Amino acid sequence: MIDTIEKKQLAFDRRNLTDAELRDIYEHILRPRLIEEKMLSMLRQGRISKWFSGIGQEAVAVGAALAMQPDEWILPMHRNLGTFTSRQVPMARLFSQFQGRMNGFSKGRERSFHFGTREHHICGMISHLGPQLGVADGIALAHKLKKEEKCTLVFTGDGATSEGDFHESVNTAAVWDLPVIIVVENNGYGLSTPSNEQFKCRYISDKALGYGMESRVVAGNNILEVVHTLREVAESIRRRPRPVLVECMTFRMRGHEEASGTKYVPQELFTAWEKKDPVTNYEQWLLSTGVLSDAEMNAARKRIKGEIAEAVEVAFSEPPVVPDMAAELRDVYSNNTPIVIAPTTTATKEVRFIEAVSDGLRESMRRHPNLVLMGQDIADYGGAFKVTDGMMAEFGKDRVRNTPLCESAILGAGLGLSIAGMKSMVEMQFADFVSEGMTQICNNLAKAHWRWGQNADVVVRMPTGAGAGAGPFHSQSNEAWFFKIPGLKIVYPAFPNDAKGLLCAALEDPDPVMYFEHKMLYRSLTGPVQEGFFTLPIGEAALLREGTDLTIVTYGMGVHWALETLAEHPEISADLIDLRTLLPWDREKVLESVRRTGKAIVLHEDTLTGGIGGEIAATISEECFEDLDAPVMRIGSPDTPVPFAVELEQAFLPKARFKEALVKLKAY
Repeated sequence: MIDTIEKKQLAFDRRNLTDAELRDIYEHILRPRLIEEKMLSMLRQGRISKWFSGIGQEAVAVGAALAMQPDEWILPMHRNLGTFTSRQVPMARLFSQFQGRMNGFSKGRERSFHFGTREHHICGMISHLGPQLGVADGIALAHKLKKEEKCTLVFTGDGATSEGDFHESVNTAAVWDLPVIIVVENNGYGLSTPSNEQFKCRYISDKALGYGMESRVVAGNNILEVVHTLREVAESIRRRPRPVLVECMTFRMRGHEEASGTKYVPQELFTAWEKKDPVTNYEQWLLSTGVLSDAEMNAARKRIKGEIAEAVEVAFSEPPVVPDMAAELRDVYSNNTPIVIAPTTTATKEVRFIEAVSDGLRESMRRHPNLVLMGQDIADYGGAFKVTDGMMAEFGKDRVRNTPLCESAILGAGLGLSIAGMKSMVEMQFADFVSEGMTQICNNLAKAHWRWGQNADVVVRMPTGAGAGAGPFHSQSNEAWFFKIPGLKIVYPAFPNDAKGLLCAALEDPDPVMYFEHKMLYRSLTGPVQEGFFTLPIGEAALLREGTDLTIVTYGMGVHWALETLAEHPEISADLIDLRTLLPWDREKVLESVRRTGKAIVLHEDTLTGGIGGEIAATISEECFEDLDAPVMRIGSPDTPVPFAVELEQAFLPKARFKEALVKLKAY
């Protein structure tokens, strides 16, 4: 196979392409090369600060863009300038993006190719590389569910195929027969690490067999081979949805980025691959066959260089971005106004906490036909806690989907579904397992809107908390992991009615919501729940009790510990605030209460150090210092993992310490 691929790098086969189409392809592959030459010139002049070069790999990016339909999504990487230019992204805006100007696609917030554009159906990458594959799965899943004869194309590099996201996403695509092309640009190096230190097989495409997938190996420096192969694959996938891995053999003629240089690459490799230059060879072939004349070649080069020079001047004439902190904060979310939908009936029913969660899911599934539930064992089995029991029978297996054992790919798929105009709920079997998907949540879902205006309509359900003797990996309170991540919303209800109304609100909200539900409340707590569909406002706390002595601020199980303690101590008159939403938390309600009572205690089940209570206590101290009659107190669990033995676990939980601290604060 190696000899065949090497021969095809220089053997052009036009097949049924007309002369006009061949010349059009020439301009498409020439344009990114001339832009690259301009960028490298400006880098030497000090006019730009950084550049990731794709010189030598243009045929892959251009060929992919030309093979796909204009309304099919492409998920590119660092060296795919040709994707953007072939998708007709305005050149002036590209240079504005490269320079961090307001006319770019990310308002100066991102650099180079870390941006997306819905208009051109290009999804913005993040530096972690592998997570793009999971997002592509989600877009492809949307095409399949909508029965659209469409295909998605995602790029990854040979180095990124070593990441867990590659395995998770490729496996998911195979199991679900998703219409996606996975293009691996094998340029021989992951930064400075050669392929023989990344994987043992000769071709990455050899791995496809293990996933039950088809694969192709393509001479990646031959633009016609790339175009022909990807067009054939895409058309086949549109007719019969399934994933196909296409490995494009190519070479990176510059450094990973210009500052890193190329000293680690043997010179003989450069000499060999220089002879396979995708632009020069195609140009010479067109000239030799008479499809392109010298005059036409020179005219095309002059015209494109003129377009580039004009675009550069437009971008460089733009003023630097003027910081606007209000706009920066506003763009973190796509929706900054709580969604409140009143119930259509006053009827209520007495249900357990877990049934309220199920009701919220079921009502939202009926309301939104484009809502998809994803998680391990949630279909036939009904989930580890039976929250989704019976939903597959009502809504079908397409919308209530068992997933492979892979958190990251499925969270990425949630973003992909959102890009394609759908909604999703991803269930973590236990909140502890979310650590496998932190990159997708914190860097993809949370930042998408701020980076390129793309909302992430994803709810991540998090069964959380201790009390069942389940040990350190099934009992953690990890809401604080997400509390400092701009772009996320965090909901944590304490009562059945709140559980339903806030879950409906989370599923209604176009932004990513981490929805925590305490496992020990599932079947132990019953309460009246409004029937039908309704929402409660995200970001609004509930004042459960009013008093004059002090303010208790808490959430989740802490609310019930506080209620029990107050019942035991009727002499304590307290405001009891159930936050319900942790991000954004209801500062105004908390501060108003503390200013009135003069004392505050913050309680949570999470460990004390780094817990959410620290931020709330600090805010109270800063904003209410002159109103305080005592130090602000924080009560949480000790800074250890959650122990297994019942006796140790009960000592770990802060319930008893809270009772002591509350009495002490009252007497201060």
